[in-house]
Amino acid sequence: MQELVKIAIDAMGGDNAPAEIVKGAVEAVNEHKEVKIFLVGKQDLIKKELAQYTFDQARIEIVHAAQVIDNNEHPVAAIRSKKDSSIVVAQKMVREGKADAVISAGSTGAILVGGQLVVGRIKGVERAPLAAIIPTTKGVSLLIDCGANVDARASHLLQFAKMGSIYMENVVGKKNPSVALVNIGLEEEKGNQLVKDTMPLLKECKTINFIGSVESREIPHGWCDVILCEAFTGNVILKLYEGTASAFMGKFKKALLSSTRSKLGALLIKPALKNMIKEMDASEYGGAPMLGLNGLVVKCHGSSKSKEIRIAVGQCITFKREDVTGKIKAHIAQES
Repeated sequence: MQELVKIAIDAMGGDNAPAEIVKGAVEAVNEHKEVKIFLVGKQDLIKKELAQYTFDQARIEIVHAAQVIDNNEHPVAAIRSKKDSSIVVAQKMVREGKADAVISAGSTGAILVGGQLVVGRIKGVERAPLAAIIPTTKGVSLLIDCGANVDARASHLLQFAKMGSIYMENVVGKKNPSVALVNIGLEEEKGNQLVKDTMPLLKECKTINFIGSVESREIPHGWCDVILCEAFTGNVILKLYEGTASAFMGKFKKALLSSTRSKLGALLIKPALKNMIKEMDASEYGGAPMLGLNGLVVKCHGSSKSKEIRIAVGQCITFKREDVTGKIKAHIAQES
């Protein structure tokens, strides 16, 4: 019998907690027979939500945590003072080997700080980046770092490129993924000091498929598989990406409903349109993992519904089955 993948889910994190988080956990258990989920949070609230569903009760367990870390709390202070919060308890389960991964849609800052302080970095990893899968016209790309390290150095970006390549190859299935450094032009002399310092390190690295610079306008066209940058730039790209997609779809829908003629046309293209929207919907690809930790930490969007949680569980299963943490550890050890 295949060993169960054990995932701790912060049931109290996110705008739609605990209802959508619990629903997503149930959907994941019903879809994946090889997973056991620990719902971490206020026991009475979680029980109330679970009572609505039918599922294998042996594969969902409640772990009580009396406290919740809010988005407006200082992350470091909250992690240190709220030891019985759902985020901290869930991450401790990973550190202690009781869970293989943790998923949370809660405070980004607390999740990132907890990942570093509670779960801990792999020996030799300088910084743990946040990596998000984003849709492109050619499929998907990995944006790394998209939120964890705004003051990264060139050596950090080199490690991000290596870890991102391992993730893309083993979780997404992209063989020999191409890596490009976000820049304001394709010429090597362009860019800020960080870009200029990082470029020669990437060119000299034999374990990644580095193809040079990528301008932001080329990112939606799938110019590369791993989009490399520090977190300030990455977060701006991610938020602009999400906002532009939302604005475009809003304008597009408005245009389709603007007249009887356009409504008739919309009916004709509806099947193709639904497929296109699904392919370009970032929520179809789950959460953003923190790479380089001693266990998997996945950050889902604060507004996540059950679908995002269910897909994130699938991510965690693949991550565990492919032993991505072990491969990153081996790679870092080999390079050091």
